[in-house]
Amino acid sequence: MERALTVEEKIRRAEEIYERRKRAENGEMPIKMKDNLKSNDKRKDIKLLKKILVQLLICSLIYTTFYLIKNNEYIFSNDVLKKANEILSHDTNFMELYENIKNGIINLFNSQNKEQEEKQEEQKQEETNLNEAIGGAIETTENNNEQNETTQNQKLSQEEQDINNIKNTTSFIKPIEGTISSSFGRREEATGSVPKNHTGTDIAANLGTKIKSSTDGEVVLASEEGDYGKHLKIQIGEVSIIYAHCNNLYVKQGDKVVQGQEIAEVGSTGNSTGPHLHFEIRISERTVDPQKILEL
Repeated sequence: MERALTVEEKIRRAEEIYERRKRAENGEMPIKMKDNLKSNDKRKDIKLLKKILVQLLICSLIYTTFYLIKNNEYIFSNDVLKKANEILSHDTNFMELYENIKNGIINLFNSQNKEQEEKQEEQKQEETNLNEAIGGAIETTENNNEQNETTQNQKLSQEEQDINNIKNTTSFIKPIEGTISSSFGRREEATGSVPKNHTGTDIAANLGTKIKSSTDGEVVLASEEGDYGKHLKIQIGEVSIIYAHCNNLYVKQGDKVVQGQEIAEVGSTGNSTGPHLHFEIRISERTVDPQKILEL
C-alpha cells in the first residue's frame, strides 16, 4: 500500500513538474539529462586519459628498445644503430602530443554537435516554411470562397435574395386549406377593383373558415380600413405577414401570437369579389411571392 504524500511533498513534486515543463518550453535541457551529459563527459575524459597512458607506455617501450639497441653493439649492425640514433635524437614532447590528441577529439565532437544543430535548424526552417505555405493556402481558399459567395449574391436578384433570407430565418405553415384563386404578380384581367399588380396570394375558402397564424410574431396592426378591409399585420424580425379581407379578427394590436394560433376568419371585406384570404409576405416592406416560400 503506497504511503500518502504530505502537503510539502506534493508541493515539491508540483514544483519539479513545473520546472521540467518550463525548461522544455524554453528549449533547455532537463537537469537529470545535464547531469548524465556531465557524467558522460567525465567518462570520456577517463577513457581518453587511459588511451594517452597506453600511448605513453608504448612510446616508453619503444624508447627503451631503441636505447638497448644503441648500447648493444655486439648484437646489431652499425646501420641499425645509426637509424636508432637518428630516431632517438628527436625530442618528443609528450604533453604537446597529449594536447594535440585531446584538441583533435574535442574538435571532432564539436563538429558533430554543429552538424546536429545545423540539421535541427534546417528542420525548424522547413516546418516554418510549411506552416506559412499552409496558412497562405487556407487564407487564399477563404478569400476565394468569400469572393465566390459575393459574386453569387450579386448574380441573384433582389427577390431571390429576399426569399433566401426569409427561408433561412423564418418557419411557415399554411394559414388555411383552400384553392388559389389569384397568384402573386401581374394580372391580365384587371378592373377598378382588381389591381394589375397583386402583392400577395388569394386563397379561396368558405366564409368563416378559421385562419391560423403562419408564424410566431407580434400583431403590429389590426385594422378595418382601406382596400384590405378587416386585416392583420404580424411582424417577426424583418419579416411581416398580412392577412386581409377577414370577416372577424380574434387578436388585437400588441398581442403576441404563436404559430398555428387561430387569429381571424375568412371573409370578403374591403375590395373583394368573394370570400377568400389575401395572404401577403414582406421583408423590409418588399413583397415576395408566398408560393415561393411555402406550399399553399
